Amino acid sequence: MKKQIIYSVLSLALGGMAMNFVQKTEPTLKEVFKKDFYVGAALNYKQSSGQDAKSTALIQQQFNTISPENLLKWGPVHPQPDKYNFKPADDYVAFGQQNKMFIIGHTLMWHQQTPKWVFEDENGQPASREVLLKRLQEHITTVVGRYKGKINGWDVLNEAIDDQQGDLRKTKWLEILGEDFAAKAFEYAHQADPKAELYYNDYSLYRPEKREGVIKLVKSLQAKGIKVTAIGMQGHYGLTKPSIDQVEASIVAFSKLGVHVNFTELDIDVLPNPSRRQGADIAENFAADAKYNVYPTALPDSVQQKLAKRYADLFALFHKHRDVIDRITLWGVTDADSWLNDWPIRGRTSYPLLFDRAYQPKPALQAVLQTAKNKM
Repeated sequence: MKKQIIYSVLSLALGGMAMNFVQKTEPTLKEVFKKDFYVGAALNYKQSSGQDAKSTALIQQQFNTISPENLLKWGPVHPQPDKYNFKPADDYVAFGQQNKMFIIGHTLMWHQQTPKWVFEDENGQPASREVLLKRLQEHITTVVGRYKGKINGWDVLNEAIDDQQGDLRKTKWLEILGEDFAAKAFEYAHQADPKAELYYNDYSLYRPEKREGVIKLVKSLQAKGIKVTAIGMQGHYGLTKPSIDQVEASIVAFSKLGVHVNFTELDIDVLPNPSRRQGADIAENFAADAKYNVYPTALPDSVQQKLAKRYADLFALFHKHRDVIDRITLWGVTDADSWLNDWPIRGRTSYPLLFDRAYQPKPALQAVLQTAKNKM
């Protein structure tokens, strides 16, 4: 009996070793692209704090860079003039450090999710330029300074270019500070952590008008001696739009500025979209309509295959330009986490990522991994 027990224990141990070996030989995103660029995901608080164990395991297995979906935006981290809420951000940074990941901070300056008090004086009137600059500097110095040497790169400025003409977006930042608002944000961030990478981040940058607007903005910063490490192209794309050629044109154009390119918010919306824009303007919302929620229970195999091909085509493009692309970040871990379940219509069942609601890989994951094998 004793021998049988010992044999059983040995068998289980050897079986476990074999299982571990098999698991280790399974390719992962971070492994197959390790010589090309980082591959990561945006995390919500349940994930970065360890409350979602299945997501945690998936993140640790697949990714080597992380971004915070919301917890480092101004509203969540600095909700009141004299109050900072650092606990969620501290947990996020600790998670990244524990797993030896390239950690991103998102975002220091944005016209959305910035509390009204930032732009107002004690009487509710528009704040002066002097007051707003002081608040901006204090915010950036405090937040970036807290994570100096820990957060590797910051989205300093987010979505500052208008959708239509490529001009500076009409925001409170521009209205009160004037056209040097971007330069000030980058200056303060660099002062707070001189070694951190600093980025400009925006959506729909495949569109020629927005692309030219960003080029103009970055050139204006460079003329002031301000270094922009990379431009973040938010990859909120559809199954067919934009074309690969359109995306590639912007990669090439931005690289000519002497900056690198990151794809910072990658997801593929497979659902019909009532928005006229191929973008990510969170201010655009529409009423519920069944014709825009066409797969409420499951994604048909035919659409799964289209999604797989779309991801494969994009990653083949990223691999082609790996000399200037540093990072690919998916905007979420599984389909259940995606903001597209609620935008531009709340309550939709969306399928935009590489892992499904049961934390299982979709055909798109294998298609992405295959692109790396094809290029070896």
